[in-house]
Amino acid sequence: MTIHTLPETSPGVRVVLVAITKHGAQQTAGLARQLPQASVCVAEKFAPLMAGLPNPVRAYSGAFRDEIATLFTGFDQVVFFVSLGAVVRLIAPHLKSKDEDPGVLVVDDAGQFVIPVLSGHVGGANAMAEQVAALLGATAVLTTASDVGKTIPVDILGRELGWKVEAPKLNITRVSAHVVNGEPIAVVQEAGSPDWWTRPTPLPATIHKFERFDDVDLSHFKAVLWITHAEVTDERWQQLNERLVVYRPPQAA
Repeated sequence: MTIHTLPETSPGVRVVLVAITKHGAQQTAGLARQLPQASVCVAEKFAPLMAGLPNPVRAYSGAFRDEIATLFTGFDQVVFFVSLGAVVRLIAPHLKSKDEDPGVLVVDDAGQFVIPVLSGHVGGANAMAEQVAALLGATAVLTTASDVGKTIPVDILGRELGWKVEAPKLNITRVSAHVVNGEPIAVVQEAGSPDWWTRPTPLPATIHKFERFDDVDLSHFKAVLWITHAEVTDERWQQLNERLVVYRPPQAA
């Protein structure tokens, strides 16, 4: 059986702030002052607006569309001060998969909203949107179902604790659907930190916690999230066909 392991977020996230208009460049400069580790990409004629910033500045002189490939390969988070429609058209030819694409965000022209457009969970755009929104005094517009429904994000549960996710991609998709649709879900935690629920809202009533896999009556649950160091046999994967996602916390030293 092929197991898909989702990538972890690097502690050194490469961020670039992008603008193509004078107003956008001014907004970019304001955010850049609060994110000195971020790079800046602006049209060459607006580069003087970046004077005095500690940030690395890339000033392009050709067509902006020719910059997208470099931005996609060189950065983990791309924050556009560009209209949403324009960004969608610009990035479309460069999309590969949610495991490879960077997080893409759009800040509206008034600086009131920050919208994760691409790779919200795995690519970290949702978390980045909340960070940028806090710095700008804006609102992060999250549209992924687990965030809106304030439930478990199956694909990244425990990532900030160093957990790795093991499951076929189809399992992650199927189980995520069961979670956001409010189906009964068993969470079996046999290892790792118990502090994995970080939302300010209570854990949904459809999520049921267990300390041992053997305590779960599988007929009562649509899916199982299993946090463990134990071996998961092929027979177990087959028994829970498309209903199981496994999480691997770091082993104690």
